[in-house]
Amino acid sequence: MFTSVNSRAASAYKRVAAETSVQGADPHTLVGLLYDALLQSITQARGAMSRGDIEAKGAALGKAVRITEEGLKAGLNLQQGGDLAANLQQLYSYCVMRLTQANLRNDTKALEEVTQLIEPLAQSWQQIKGRGPTPLQPLTGRGA
Repeated sequence: MFTSVNSRAASAYKRVAAETSVQGADPHTLVGLLYDALLQSITQARGAMSRGDIEAKGAALGKAVRITEEGLKAGLNLQQGGDLAANLQQLYSYCVMRLTQANLRNDTKALEEVTQLIEPLAQSWQQIKGRGPTPLQPLTGRGA
């Protein structure tokens, strides 16, 4: 029940490193971090499903839904993003629905579907760094 000092130290280091990378990141990098965290949460949920760990599965999928809703979807600028932002909003809503279904039904195929939808976006997002405006705008720029 107790964790080793090394384990606690490693966990604290990872937490600080993540907080530091988020605090110093530009909006483009933040979206990339959200995609990475979303895919990681889906992977954790898949592993929890295979182990039969209901609590871990629920936590991982809850995190994935929050990242999608509160991070990716909420960051869209529908006024300036046009059709691309509207399409991403619909895609994110669909992903949230599939993640919820995956949680309710222990459906690994739904997790795979969301992964197949998000991975190309994450890869494309990495490639467009520095190519001009995107359909996303910094949250601080919207009066948040």
